[in-house]
Amino acid sequence: MGKVQIDAVAPTMGGCDLGDPTAHEQRRLSLNPLRHLDPIGTVVLPGMLALAGAPVFGWAKPVPVNQHRLNNPRLGMMAVAAAGPLSNLVLAAIGAVLLGVLAKAGGDGEIAGFLALNLQNFILINIFLALFNLLPIPPFDGSHIVEGVLPRKAARTYAKLRPWGFPLLFVLLLVVPYFWPDLGLVQRVIQPPFVWVADHYYTLAKGVAGI
Repeated sequence: MGKVQIDAVAPTMGGCDLGDPTAHEQRRLSLNPLRHLDPIGTVVLPGMLALAGAPVFGWAKPVPVNQHRLNNPRLGMMAVAAAGPLSNLVLAAIGAVLLGVLAKAGGDGEIAGFLALNLQNFILINIFLALFNLLPIPPFDGSHIVEGVLPRKAARTYAKLRPWGFPLLFVLLLVVPYFWPDLGLVQRVIQPPFVWVADHYYTLAKGVAGI
């Protein structure tokens, strides 16, 4: 491994109380990952998809929120939904700062290279999770934000899509890529903003490094 380098990327839910103590009551305000693990979504499904050579995705248990216990249900759900992607972006920023500090220190060798690679992966994964969760498809966080900004009548109509969220997700991530692999729906939607955001985070890292 040589000197730590910051390379540009080429195209390849925390809870918010706001009056609702449900997550606290269910002991979900914890950094223990086992409390958030979903046996099917976190272990079984990703493992089966990986063995089948299909696109791998999964989920953890959603943070429990009771909309009717929020001080302001409409705005409260938007804030709770935005907290997850915002947390990912903050974590990515922390990773970018640490990457810049590492590069500025001028570390050489395998350990420095290993740390730099993992910090870059940490940044990219958090950016991807933030953008992916902002998709306006139930049950993603983006769907709750859309509900909050729509007029109430339109929001009620949009909310009726929620029971169809997971089937729609399976169709978009598994069925469509299988039958129409050249469409690249996820790449076309996620990749452009992903690359744009990642470039800004690498600019931050380079600024910290004094490059």
